Amino acid sequence: MNGRPVRISSLKTAVLWDTVAGGHCYAHDIDLILQGGRLVFAGPAGRMPDEFAALPVDVDGRTLLAMPGLVNIHSHPATEPMSRGMFDELGSPGLFYSSLYEYMPVFRADAASKPDCARVAYSEMLLSGVTTVVDLSTPWDGWLDIAAESGLRVCLGPMFRSAAWKTTNGFTVDYTWAEDGGRRAMDEALDIVDTAARHGSDRLSGMVVPAQVDTCSPEILKASFDAATRRDVPWQTHAAQSIVEFQEITRRHGTTPIQWLDGLGVLDRRSIIGHGIFLDDHPSTPWHTKRDLAILAERNAAIAHCPTVFARRGYVLRDFGRYARAGVRLGIGTDTYPHTILDDLRLAAYLGRVQEQTPQAVSARDVFDAATHVGASLLGRNDIGRLTVGGRADLVLVDLDHPMMRPSIDPVRSLIFSCDDRAIASVYVGGRKIVENGRVLTMDYEGATARLVREQARIIGSVSQRDRLGRSVGELVPATYPTSP
Repeated sequence: MNGRPVRISSLKTAVLWDTVAGGHCYAHDIDLILQGGRLVFAGPAGRMPDEFAALPVDVDGRTLLAMPGLVNIHSHPATEPMSRGMFDELGSPGLFYSSLYEYMPVFRADAASKPDCARVAYSEMLLSGVTTVVDLSTPWDGWLDIAAESGLRVCLGPMFRSAAWKTTNGFTVDYTWAEDGGRRAMDEALDIVDTAARHGSDRLSGMVVPAQVDTCSPEILKASFDAATRRDVPWQTHAAQSIVEFQEITRRHGTTPIQWLDGLGVLDRRSIIGHGIFLDDHPSTPWHTKRDLAILAERNAAIAHCPTVFARRGYVLRDFGRYARAGVRLGIGTDTYPHTILDDLRLAAYLGRVQEQTPQAVSARDVFDAATHVGASLLGRNDIGRLTVGGRADLVLVDLDHPMMRPSIDPVRSLIFSCDDRAIASVYVGGRKIVENGRVLTMDYEGATARLVREQARIIGSVSQRDRLGRSVGELVPATYPTSP
């Protein structure tokens, strides 16, 4: 990163940061200079400082769009790729079609498969333009090494909790509480957060993550928030993510998950609520108050919005535009397979429009901002998620001559709504190229995928031993069509 500067010349279009307007803007026919992991020049070649003027051209940008790398604020790379093909139509009817309590433990990736799960997910993110990811995983051996190997900027969020959940009948959820209330698990997670901060790569950082609002005691929630405050790192928990959880918290405490968290004093600018769908005014969780959305806005807490995983189950956040107009910051996360974030940007916009019945409800700008500078702000950063001189050289080059980008009068809009990740040509993190011509340069994506096929076959071979009714994978996940005799 401290070697020769990289010159990207004569870009047809770039999404640059306008410091006066405080937002992205388009610029045309410009050069970028990357040096020391940062963007040191962005502008017309004629205005380039003399020290860079004689640099050779590394990338001819005449048919390219340069844009900031995307920020994925909520994902589970070490486990979700294992579920591919399993959860597309699977949910527990007695638990409001959630797959959390009955089926995820049955198909969960184990220690042997997590490294390749992570490599597959990280690769998919890179190929869709992600340069920064929040990785929410239970700790596993080799996690930091593979995160560093990926070339991504990874914020590690080791999850911990006070209780484990399970269902024995498919319609109620039981919680088994740890004797120490989850204190040892939290301490182990904080050790990982601290180790990430000291890692030799400046691309690793940490986040404090009590796993779920219903599996964490009030003491652990408050202690973890205090730990995040002392370290000045973000804090995230899953809350308002299921009807089961909403009903459990109201049963225990007589108040909604959001209001309970607020009463504990754990909602402020560093707080990220994973999903935040089932508020007190959601049609599936009606409550006698209508305060949750206003509380989130007043506390400056944020939402990690992951539309794909909930649309799969038949639920939606109600809705992106409404939350944003209320003053709630929203980032975008992939959460589930596939880890292709542009899919989630498009779906977030479309679902918001469907609910408000107008194409003006959620724009390309709204979702692109959520996945760039707004997502970066949730991590307390203003040096990523935007292309600005002095900021990190995390950027994506898009082929504007790709057939699915043409014809186009607005490249960001075309990328989100027409092309998806097909036109992504190169990805740089800290000035280092880690995707070129649709190929990940840091990891063996194809090899990891091939190994994951074998790992999934091994795990589904023992599904009946973990399922509460002893069902086989064929019984749990029937084939789309019967096999011809």
